[in-house]
Amino acid sequence: GLNFGIDFRGGTLMEMQAKNGKPDIAHVRQTANAFGFGEVEVQEFGSGGELSMRFALQPGGEVAQQGVVTKARAAFAQDYDFRRVETVGPRVSGELVQAGTIGVVLAIIGVLVYLWFRFEMQLAIGAIVGTMHDIVLTLGFFLFTQLEFNLTSIAAILTIVGYSLNETVVVFDRTRELLRRYKTMPVEELLDLSVNSTLSRTAITSTTTVLALIALVLFGGTAIEGFALVMLFGVVVCTYSAMFISTPVLLYLDVRAGRLDQSEDTAEAKARV
Repeated sequence: GLNFGIDFRGGTLMEMQAKNGKPDIAHVRQTANAFGFGEVEVQEFGSGGELSMRFALQPGGEVAQQGVVTKARAAFAQDYDFRRVETVGPRVSGELVQAGTIGVVLAIIGVLVYLWFRFEMQLAIGAIVGTMHDIVLTLGFFLFTQLEFNLTSIAAILTIVGYSLNETVVVFDRTRELLRRYKTMPVEELLDLSVNSTLSRTAITSTTTVLALIALVLFGGTAIEGFALVMLFGVVVCTYSAMFISTPVLLYLDVRAGRLDQSEDTAEAKARV
């Protein structure tokens, strides 16, 4: 499943850096497990002798959680510098899960409402399919890589939803324009023309975004590395899905100029109401 971070699971997270060379993962794990706070997850990350320890949520509230921090500092302070210490209680983690879920659901509902009024029914369905495709693949990326899924991940998913919608709107605007202009052109050729006429714009925008994200991955540090990696994956997925997922869906929906005109009349009537 997803590798939920401390934001959602609760507990204590510590990030340390070895003062002299490579950290001894086995020794740290053995020492931490001997504390009696349950099994401890110890992982090495980065390239500068850094490691993280994750302790499960302790019964006894905030006092018990602080006891974990105190014991760890006493055991490892001589050989390691503590770079980051986070403690999240059960109530806070539950509230964060609820807030994150509500945020994602409201964002998706907002996208659906926007597409309903922005496009005709068939185009809106195509855009929704493309957006859902991008969300599912992004979650799959988290599953495959086991990147930590935390509040920053929620922000990345919402950003990807917006980027996906933007890419699809560009292609579908051109599709709608061409449907009005070439009412007798076969739909397959018209959709191909729509994609080709927006390809240069899409390529330039995506390439610029990807270059910026690569810079963040390489030089942004561990704090935003996960966010940048997910965004890098999401931008690539959004770029191809706008052309090769959302647009082909219109073929199955039998988009034609006549139907488009009828849908536009309905959309205008809804807007007036």
